[in-house]
Amino acid sequence: MSRSLTLAGIDLALEEQGEGPPLLFLHAGEGLAPERPWLALLARRFRVIAPWHPGWGGSALPDRIGSVEDLACLYLDLADALRLDGACLAGACFGGWIAAELAVRQPERFARLALIAPLGVKFGAVTERDIADMHAMGHEDYLAAAWADPARGEQDTTVLADDALTAIARGREAFALFGWKPYMHNPRLRHWLHRIRPPTLLLWGAADRIVTPAYGARWQEALPDARLEIIPDAGHFPLWEQPEPAVAALTRFLLPS
Repeated sequence: MSRSLTLAGIDLALEEQGEGPPLLFLHAGEGLAPERPWLALLARRFRVIAPWHPGWGGSALPDRIGSVEDLACLYLDLADALRLDGACLAGACFGGWIAAELAVRQPERFARLALIAPLGVKFGAVTERDIADMHAMGHEDYLAAAWADPARGEQDTTVLADDALTAIARGREAFALFGWKPYMHNPRLRHWLHRIRPPTLLLWGAADRIVTPAYGARWQEALPDARLEIIPDAGHFPLWEQPEPAVAALTRFLLPS
């Protein structure tokens, strides 16, 4: 089901699927990609609430929104509006960064947290690149870095309607706005990761070269209660490339028996 809410004067589009324990899912910089099967797989066990970030899909991007901190406050308002106390929280890539910002601010709000190859933190020295510069890469180099099999990431844009192409362009523009400088991280976030108290799953593709599994190990060291699970034959988007094993790993962690 698609619907919209107005929060803090911002029109926010939502996708909702399934019944069961609520799961707030924050999407990657590539968007929700509704044609992929992972959302329906999650909806078999969860009530999945997946907002389109401002600037993506049908969500507005007013001029007064321009930081990940803004998005964190917006989604805490969403959690209030939908009464998501004790829900599970998951975020992929850019959405993982936002999810971490939420958990730092209100560590008691969510029961369990899953971060799927999150961006958002710089662990290395000034001259070390923790997060690959996706915007500086050519198309082929990006696919090789983001996917275990680059063919899985190919999209034939020549067959897309104008509104679909416009939506892609809007999403890329918004992604750059929120993560341009400093590049795809909050320099202060690293120092507050100790506040993330919910049990946390770090889910990573073995072939991720946007943020490598070694970067995931740094996240694990920084969090109070975290485990790192690696999905074989997957890159930066394990939910897209290996949806069934990735969703199974999320479900095992978020719904422990």
